[in-house]
Amino acid sequence: MQILCLCLGWLMVALAIAGVFLPLLPTTPFLLLAAGLFARSSPRFEQWLLNHPVFGETLRRWREKGAISPRAKATSVALMATSYVLFVFFSAPQVMTAIFVATVLAFPLLFILSRPNG
Repeated sequence: MQILCLCLGWLMVALAIAGVFLPLLPTTPFLLLAAGLFARSSPRFEQWLLNHPVFGETLRRWREKGAISPRAKATSVALMATSYVLFVFFSAPQVMTAIFVATVLAFPLLFILSRPNG
């Protein structure tokens, strides 16, 4: 099981790195998963992630307080709103489809906004 968690942890790191360059692939959730998998398989790699100069602070904040920085919240909200506006503008959906998509987007939006500031 330890080897499986280690391999999956590195897969999550690889997906997170890809997410830095691919706009629709998130980075932070994959790093959160990697940190959790490394916690079960390799304390050394877990510490590497938690002390990483770019990602470490975000991961530690989430682990300690379940917190998201105000900047990350603002960026998330802005990107979700922009995505929705582009969806409506370019696809001209029926009213029910637009309402459905807005409702689906509201759930992660509310989750993000409900997290403490970190």
